[in-house]
Amino acid sequence: MKKREIMRIMIGLILLVSFLSIPFIPPMSQYFSIPDEITLFDEQDGYALPAIANSTTSMDQENESVEAFSNNIIPKQPGKSTLFYEWAGMPIKKVNVEVLNDLKVIPGGQSIGVRLHTLGVLVVGHHLVDSGEAKVSPGEEAGIKVGDVILEINGKKVKKVDDVAAIVNRAEGKALKVKVKRNDKEFTTTLEPKYDNKDGKQRIGLYIRDSAAGIGTMTFYHPESKKYGALGHVISDMDTRKPIQIHDGQLVPSNVTSIEKGSNGVPGEKNAEFSIEDESIGSITKNSPFGIFGELKSDIKNNVMDKPMPIALSHQVEQGPAQILTVLEGQKVEAFDIEIVSSVPQKHPETKGMIIKITDPRLLEKTGGIVQGMSGSPIIQNGKIIGAVTHVFVNDSTSGYGVHIEWMLQEAGIDIYKGQKEAS
Repeated sequence: MKKREIMRIMIGLILLVSFLSIPFIPPMSQYFSIPDEITLFDEQDGYALPAIANSTTSMDQENESVEAFSNNIIPKQPGKSTLFYEWAGMPIKKVNVEVLNDLKVIPGGQSIGVRLHTLGVLVVGHHLVDSGEAKVSPGEEAGIKVGDVILEINGKKVKKVDDVAAIVNRAEGKALKVKVKRNDKEFTTTLEPKYDNKDGKQRIGLYIRDSAAGIGTMTFYHPESKKYGALGHVISDMDTRKPIQIHDGQLVPSNVTSIEKGSNGVPGEKNAEFSIEDESIGSITKNSPFGIFGELKSDIKNNVMDKPMPIALSHQVEQGPAQILTVLEGQKVEAFDIEIVSSVPQKHPETKGMIIKITDPRLLEKTGGIVQGMSGSPIIQNGKIIGAVTHVFVNDSTSGYGVHIEWMLQEAGIDIYKGQKEAS
């Protein structure tokens, strides 16, 4: 009886191991590596599909948007086609292929200064008011938390710190109706200011801020619409660590004055200077997990790669050599060698699509790898813009993450599928 049970267990384990090993058998692993859908651009290079031993491929002839030579798909014109893998004359895999109108943007690399004005005023802390009876924070008592945004007081919109001060002074200690935004929800609360014995003024017990500033790198701009994308990641408040909800903002040129070299465990940093009084080169209308976006007032040049360049979608990015454009001194944009360590084909927007490694000896000597202020530096591979630098690995300053360009284009309002939806 025990022998039968042991045999059953052994047979079960063998079957389990066999089942789990199926994806690793070469023909099966090749089969699973074939994508269900492929998107290509007209006037760009083709795509090499994985090959399965003894298989053949055929195309649906209803739409001649692509040609298939062996396992290579060559785009011919915008449209949709279907490719079939066949084994002994029987279809075993269908691949939907879509060819889009070619899209080109101009790479950036310029160092930029960023000035953001918040939507309302941002609460960055509480402070105690000495009213003689007890030290309290009226704002905290009203349920207002760090990271909240004050939108209105007594029905009047507030856009800057001075607006709040003026309303509080006019109220002369009377209760205030405060409209607050917390994450995606809004609510109204009653705040009762307290008279501060120290300075003889009515206080609400909140530290607030209405603007933020910083530096970053331009990623791309679209020459026809002047829409741009930069930074590759969201701008968060330095105190609350929460994304800044912007009312408006400006871009200005910035000069890199020095670089603090990074090392493992200690990220480096570009030191740059700019003046908000400098003439703005563009607006900032969006601050998202994929960067900042808006429109430029006119064309800008990097004097390295100034011509419109095609883009590569996430499934077209290859492991291997690439370049980034960035500034190490003044406003001079230069190209530096990197390596794409890995890239994940993505169907939905994700901020971490690539792992990159700095290989350029001069850049490593100057910066130690990826440093703060380099975020947004465009990544170029095979003559195409594939994404932007976003984050450095804390424990390895030579390496970090990159975001795929298609998601930044989407956030900028540049539709890579333009003209296809109507035709399909």
